Amino acid sequence: MQCWSHKPCIREVAIAAMLKAVILIGGPQKGTRFRPLSFEVPKPLFPVAGVPMIQHHIEACAQVPGMQEILLIGFYQPDEPLTRFLEAAQQEFNLPVRYLQEFAPLGTGGGLYHFRDQILAGGPEAFFVLNADVCSDFPLSAMLAAHRHQPHPFLLLGTTANRTQSLNYGCIVENPQTHEVLHYVEKPSTFVSDIINCGIYLFSPEALKPLRDVFQRNQQNGQLEDSSGLWRGAGTIRLEQDVFAALAGQGQIYVHLNDGIWSQIKSAGSALYASRLYLGQYQLTHPERLAKHSPGGPRIRGNVYIHPTAKVAPSAVLGPNVSIGEGVTVGEGVRLRESIVLHGATLQEHTCVLHSIVGWGSMVGRWSRVEGTPNDPNPNDPRAHMDSESLFKDGKLLPAITILGCRVRIPAEVLILNSIVLPHKELSRSFTNQIIL
Repeated sequence: MQCWSHKPCIREVAIAAMLKAVILIGGPQKGTRFRPLSFEVPKPLFPVAGVPMIQHHIEACAQVPGMQEILLIGFYQPDEPLTRFLEAAQQEFNLPVRYLQEFAPLGTGGGLYHFRDQILAGGPEAFFVLNADVCSDFPLSAMLAAHRHQPHPFLLLGTTANRTQSLNYGCIVENPQTHEVLHYVEKPSTFVSDIINCGIYLFSPEALKPLRDVFQRNQQNGQLEDSSGLWRGAGTIRLEQDVFAALAGQGQIYVHLNDGIWSQIKSAGSALYASRLYLGQYQLTHPERLAKHSPGGPRIRGNVYIHPTAKVAPSAVLGPNVSIGEGVTVGEGVRLRESIVLHGATLQEHTCVLHSIVGWGSMVGRWSRVEGTPNDPNPNDPRAHMDSESLFKDGKLLPAITILGCRVRIPAEVLILNSIVLPHKELSRSFTNQIIL
């Protein structure tokens, strides 16, 4: 079809406005801090606030006008849970949602370059790139508006952190008038800036040219040894160190600052915190997902998600920040607070579960108590984020949330405190501050 008018035809405008999104989901070699929960399901599919972690990303992308396709890039095998999720997502959002499997772990930028033809197919105006392990309100429309007002190859979403915690992230020095990124350092050893990289980007098609340059340079240099002493192939590209740090100050990278919710999801503790943030967001975005207190039903305190198939006794008290999965049974007198209870678990009468994650198919016996210690950001510091959690200090397990792996059985009248229980364990007594192998 040809358009003879000097004005662009409707079809041309539609093509010019076409957008895509890429979600970087990593692979099984990552997410070690998520064990034992990542033994059962790929980390990106772990339920946060009642839905798989990356469903929050897909929902946000699907709401952007002009979104034509969502691509997942990673090194996971396309197993049954991942395939089932993709099929369900395509039906729910009426968008192509495809998984592109890397032949080897290629870093945060290598997969983008390797699958550049699929990303650029159809001629998108721009494409979003989102790390799977972040929780955010995803201000994608605002980022798109900023990009269209002042187009550049790279637009990074940034937020603020306190001086101490900024050292754990990619730090951005910006021109406060133009928002150009003048300097970028990944996890600096000394303070650089209180603006940090959120792992959410909007790239123009020409952003792939610097990735090509890195790839060609890697080929010329052969295999490269990185700072950790590991050898990287030519296809491995690190967006943060190889691209952002190298191009900062050259008029190609800009930052869009956001003061909404944001957190990394590196561990089970941060997943529980992210669940709290998303449940709070549901007040605006998905009020239908929040449980309501009703006559004859359980007592609801704060934001709570209950899967429609779960059976919850009317004398149970739930919340705040509780997510109850598919087929869960919650008995009489149960108290649940700041916890996630996964598919098929059973909490018998009068159990108390606080600051914990109860794994798939696990059972907690009557009058037992499962409790952890939260590692929340400082509530008095609006710039505080979740600390990078370490399991041990001086050879001792640090207090943290309690995690029950899948199909763990806890007997009646015991206390499990600040502990991690690996899958398929049947306990016979109480445990405190232990990893139970």
